[in-house]
Amino acid sequence: METADVIVVGAGPAGLFVAADLAEAGFDVAVLDRRGPEQSNLTRAFVVGPRTLEQFDARGIADELVATGSRLTSMRLYRRLWIDFAPMPTRFPYQLITPQYETEAVLRARAIRAGVRFAWRTEVTGLSQDDARVRITTASGQRWRASYLVGADGSHSTVREAVGEAFPGRVAVRSMMLADVRFTAPPDAVLRSDANRSGFAFHVPFGDGWHRVIAWNRADDRPAGAPLDPEDVSTMLRRVFGTDYGMHETRWLSRFRADERQVARYRIGRVFLVGDAAHVHTPAGAQGMNTGLQDAANLGWRLAAGLHGHAGPEVLDGYQRERHPVAARVIRGSGDLMRAALTASPWLRALRLARLGGLSGRWPAPKPVAAAVAGIGIRYPAPPGAHPAVGRRVPDLPLTGRGRLYAALRGGRFVLVSKGGRRAGRHPWRGPVTEVVSATRLEADLLVRPDGHLAWAAPPDRAATT
Repeated sequence: METADVIVVGAGPAGLFVAADLAEAGFDVAVLDRRGPEQSNLTRAFVVGPRTLEQFDARGIADELVATGSRLTSMRLYRRLWIDFAPMPTRFPYQLITPQYETEAVLRARAIRAGVRFAWRTEVTGLSQDDARVRITTASGQRWRASYLVGADGSHSTVREAVGEAFPGRVAVRSMMLADVRFTAPPDAVLRSDANRSGFAFHVPFGDGWHRVIAWNRADDRPAGAPLDPEDVSTMLRRVFGTDYGMHETRWLSRFRADERQVARYRIGRVFLVGDAAHVHTPAGAQGMNTGLQDAANLGWRLAAGLHGHAGPEVLDGYQRERHPVAARVIRGSGDLMRAALTASPWLRALRLARLGGLSGRWPAPKPVAAAVAGIGIRYPAPPGAHPAVGRRVPDLPLTGRGRLYAALRGGRFVLVSKGGRRAGRHPWRGPVTEVVSATRLEADLLVRPDGHLAWAAPPDRAATT
């Protein structure tokens, strides 16, 4: 019987993120994955958003990841709908364009440094749990036991099936084309997407000479898994953009189906679901991997608190309460963008895009829409009686003698930010807290969670409860 404090099934971005958070908190963490350790040069995700970069910054790995990609300060969708990230109040006012394998490489290196154990080519075939433990068996007959298990094993999650959790939803697009290609005459635009009566197409560079193309042909509805010829991709580029940019080489061709699905429960006893194991949606807005990584950032500190005995079951239950509504909004928002692109009528498509853009002349996305795509607009509900700011994302405040808030969060502990010269209010957190002093004027003391959201706030020198 192999044992661990926490077993994470799936070595994708979300699984690696939560595993390293827990290992850095001092726990024995094992990551099981049915794949081998070889690093693939093929990838589905390619965008890391501002809020996700803030989460990486709070763990000291943002600069390393930023160095692998290119920055996109605005996103133009279907010619006239603009999402502008430059004015956003963050150190990362852009979308980072980098292949998922670069993101995984940074996260895997962090996990290894933290002491995470890896069991490669290990497929989970059975799972049971009681009030104290989770037990699993593998295809090779090996048995494992842990206090908690995190299912981060993708949209076809074995863990989700093993706990009997349904994955309700629908097929949004039956047949989409995905290709990594080279262009003889690559476009100047970092990202371009458009749609017309023929369908839609999207392309973005990886920065190494390869470009990702996603396209949909209204007249070709072959299912996922059907053969895809390079000429099919070239045809859609020409129909939508008027050119295929001299497309001449491919390294990955695939058809895939875009679903909109979400589980009802993110926590099933001692088992938690994150990322695609819990929710999937269309690729519009490029929020899939980012949503999963933010799931992981929310869950890691909760599991650590439970294992340390610093918090009761309500803290673990908070993962479902906070993250389930976020994914539901992402599913709706990406679906609205995708359905606008799929509309055959140019007039109806224009109307839908105008509504998304607030019916303005150039159709810039309203600030709440842009903030939602960037992730910095996420606000979790405050408990009854709490300070009204509880649940909000806390910006990267400058600190006296400690640099800035997100650097202070790198220990994985709660951070109490107070005004210098005054005694901080009595906060309700029972675990260890790093105390810092704000370099700017504060209206209240702030207790910031390891994921950068506000846990508690109160005027200085005054007791308060959440």
